[in-house]
Amino acid sequence: MKRILILLISAFCAMSLSAQSQRERIAFDDNWQFAFGDASSPAKDFGCGTEYFNYLTKAASIHNEGPYSPKFDASGWKTVDLPHDWVVDLPYAEEASHSHGYKTVGFKYPETSVGWYRKTFTVPAEDYGKHIWLQFDGIFRDARIWVNGFYLGHEPSGYATQVYDISEYLNYGEENIVCVRADATLEEGWFYEGAGIYRHVWLNKASKVNVAPFGTFVYSEFAVPYSLDSEAGPDLTLASLNIETEVQNMGAGPARYSLKHTLVDAEGNAVCSCEAEGGLILAKETLKTHAAMPVENPHLWSCEDPYLYKVITEVYADGSLTDTYETVTGIRHIAFDNDRGFLLNGKVVKLKGVNMHQDHAGVGSGIPDGLQEWRLLQLKKFGCNAYRSSHNPMTPEMIDACDRLGILVIEENRLTGINKEHIELLERMIRRDRNHPSIILWSAGNEEWGIEWKELGTRIAESMREYCHRFDPTRLMTVASSSGPAILIPADVAGYNYILQNPVEQHRADYPERCALGSEETTGCGTRGVYFNITDGRQPSAVDSGNGRMAAFNRYKHGPDSLYNCIERGWKFYAERDYLAGLFYWTGFDYRGEPNPMVFPATSSEFGILDYCGFPKDEAYYLQSWWTDEPVLHILPHWNLDGHEGEKVSVWVYSNCDEVQLIVNGKRLGKKKMPVNGHLEWEATYKPGYVKAIGYRNGKAVMSERIETTGAPEYPVWKYETVGDIIIATVEMFDGKGRFVPTANCELEFRPRTSDWKILGWGNGDPAFQYVERPVEKDADRIKIQTFNGCAQVIIQKK
Repeated sequence: MKRILILLISAFCAMSLSAQSQRERIAFDDNWQFAFGDASSPAKDFGCGTEYFNYLTKAASIHNEGPYSPKFDASGWKTVDLPHDWVVDLPYAEEASHSHGYKTVGFKYPETSVGWYRKTFTVPAEDYGKHIWLQFDGIFRDARIWVNGFYLGHEPSGYATQVYDISEYLNYGEENIVCVRADATLEEGWFYEGAGIYRHVWLNKASKVNVAPFGTFVYSEFAVPYSLDSEAGPDLTLASLNIETEVQNMGAGPARYSLKHTLVDAEGNAVCSCEAEGGLILAKETLKTHAAMPVENPHLWSCEDPYLYKVITEVYADGSLTDTYETVTGIRHIAFDNDRGFLLNGKVVKLKGVNMHQDHAGVGSGIPDGLQEWRLLQLKKFGCNAYRSSHNPMTPEMIDACDRLGILVIEENRLTGINKEHIELLERMIRRDRNHPSIILWSAGNEEWGIEWKELGTRIAESMREYCHRFDPTRLMTVASSSGPAILIPADVAGYNYILQNPVEQHRADYPERCALGSEETTGCGTRGVYFNITDGRQPSAVDSGNGRMAAFNRYKHGPDSLYNCIERGWKFYAERDYLAGLFYWTGFDYRGEPNPMVFPATSSEFGILDYCGFPKDEAYYLQSWWTDEPVLHILPHWNLDGHEGEKVSVWVYSNCDEVQLIVNGKRLGKKKMPVNGHLEWEATYKPGYVKAIGYRNGKAVMSERIETTGAPEYPVWKYETVGDIIIATVEMFDGKGRFVPTANCELEFRPRTSDWKILGWGNGDPAFQYVERPVEKDADRIKIQTFNGCAQVIIQKK
């Protein structure tokens, strides 16, 4: 009888494990409640922590009364969906933080620097016995988390993914409450960072024996060893796909596990598979298992053909399938060479990159997935093939998009250091993102002025390099210096921030074996469509027009050398030196905050080749001329230069044609040969009319471009682009003859075309923007907007 009972129990356990083998990842973004707390006092902060036996004293204390308590009444709180950045809705103030865009958040504003979030949810009774955890991809910042009154933990950084086991705290078949407190009193960066739960949240379910979060490491090695000295290049016809898997047993008893891995191609076909015996895993233990399988003639991932595979990992515990885990990967070979720069699959690829912060007009740092991808697509139009995540780990969906689009990535750690907190954050970034084929380097830090000149900077960078290698032996480490040489000495790949600050050629002579790239380089951009200083009751200077907008053209023509035609100077320098892997311009898009060298009323930077909404500035066409094979012919400035009649104006043309002829108001100003990686310019006297450029190749006219002085704006033209979960609606203003008006500043009302779409926010690229940028009501069906220099943008999403 005893034997039969044991067999019945074993059979029941096997059936339970099999039934629980389906891993679930549930989006947890909708219908959160939000309210401001108060950073000045716990008593004003909903009494957080002031209770007798507070949340730090006892687990789920019966005395809890704050928002984390199930009995707390949050009926008056606002309902929001994630991603959510509460700073978007705050006003601007001249005394607020310059680096964070003059928004009323931070230590001066305790009433708007703490945000509370609550969400009720139900876990089905049949989930009892599963391992259940919450994953927060990013909360800015200083976050504390509770479930059903149980305090889960604290994460100071706003850029770290947080994972919390909640299995034992749940009310199965009943209502549960998760509560988050975020405190943005202190800044973590020197740029706009927003505040709140600005990345996704996930509710995960799996059986007790499962692949740990971020528990696979998939990487390729090739059968024939490759020497960078070989002229033939690597033999990439046979790859060994290595799979390291961490399996955890979250149950209360031991189990014996094994693994099966299957490589699946983009069409869903099984390519090959392998098995690995794991062994006995004790309760609450995590074990690592290594497996490998050969892949013949793999379809390689590249910028032009970003082909992705999946590895399907099956976990068997005591003979039953308990978990299925997917890892997206790409098979490729990367290398850096001190003479040839960066090589992808044995071929030199010049890095044509940009630095990017994560924020966008109308939504701040809470960027929807589709908008992340749309931003990359705008950069690709102008030839960009690389992205540096300045200066923090990226949103996971952004890296997914880089994988799909063939964008090469330097992912950057937030803070340089070698203590437990620093290294754990570094490890969490690498562990989370090491399977992405787009990532080619880990960056240990940026412009650490206090150490980059000192020997201790060398020691710190050396230690961080070794930690990077320990966490991921397949990639190299870089660090960026503003000018100090010490921190670059131990780096696998040196990062030079600005050629005017770093003696790159001298470093080449002193360190001939060094691999290097331009981690930052100045674009020299200003305000889209502004070519002359516009005074606002103040005396204009070479660095401040007085109205928060910077002349993008004539200032640089007549300004100091450090500002003149920077974008061309930078690209020529790196293009002419094969040993440098490429460069990353500062920046791809404008971003809120750090409006240097200007001050309020400026609220946004103007360094981007695209403005805050992604509308291109003139400099973007310089890059398109030399970074793409697309025919380009772009004239600047526009010809609506009211108030400058009779003045001499320098007319520039960006193009990749062999020669260009310019005609102004019927007068031929001559044909000129286009220098490689250069531009052309003519001097003309401004008079309303037109400018026409004709581009020649091999002596034949192949294209032309004409700009005209327009009339007043009369009507808008809307364009709608759908990318993933969002629609980007852009508007341009036209005159009565159908010509775009590049100076039009018009008020419009926007309404989505159908009622099942909601307005997320809007913008227009004005660096002195201080409008209300999203509806006060979550489901408002219209919003007033203002064009800036002819353009505006509204972001909408399916309800």
